Amino acid sequence: MYEAVYAHPDGDSTVARHALTAADSGYDGIVVRNHGDAQADYDADAISDAYDIDVAAGVEVRADDPSRASGFVGNYRSDRTVVVVHGGDRRINRFAVEQPTVDVLAHPMREDGDFNHVLANAAADNGVRVEFDFGPVLRASGGTRVRAIKELRKLKELVEDAGAPFVVSASPSNHLQIRAPRDLIAVGETIGFDADTLRKGLAEWERVAERNRERQSDAVIEPGVRLEDGDQQGDDA
Repeated sequence: MYEAVYAHPDGDSTVARHALTAADSGYDGIVVRNHGDAQADYDADAISDAYDIDVAAGVEVRADDPSRASGFVGNYRSDRTVVVVHGGDRRINRFAVEQPTVDVLAHPMREDGDFNHVLANAAADNGVRVEFDFGPVLRASGGTRVRAIKELRKLKELVEDAGAPFVVSASPSNHLQIRAPRDLIAVGETIGFDADTLRKGLAEWERVAERNRERQSDAVIEPGVRLEDGDQQGDDA
């Protein structure tokens, strides 16, 4: 299971500190999902070796309109393992679920965002994962928390009805906001999620990262076509 984090300067903790806490909490990896204008400087391999946890390079595209979002997705797709689109705007939500090059639509219900069965079906058709963001449930209070719970329940119903893929996250911006999988599952169960769904959503980050690394591998010519060792040898004549 993986968690997707915002690291300094997009958050308060470094990638290394997030990785250490995530490893101690029982995660197998983290996705560094900083927004495009606040990228983190880190050595993923060194951190992975130090804390025995996978570190996947991601980006969360944030834009005011779909055309700008499309440009950013195109720019990042080739060099980021996981490409996320910052949701919450109705036009951006629609853009994201219609793009097979997008891996995840993040927190689609935030701000003035909305999500309906049409978008859920588009996400299912294009393999775009919808994020169940538990951050507001864990960190907000009063009416804000009640609204966040209601929105998550609505999103869950839409995603399940459409058979759309999904991920789960606490969207931590510092290491103290990371919750162990068992704790996040316990919170989810209290608001109507089942444990298997939550485990699947946490594991989906890893599946996306592994799939995209495979696609980015130099050994892959196109989906389903792979160079073998013998194919990479040139003529000596």
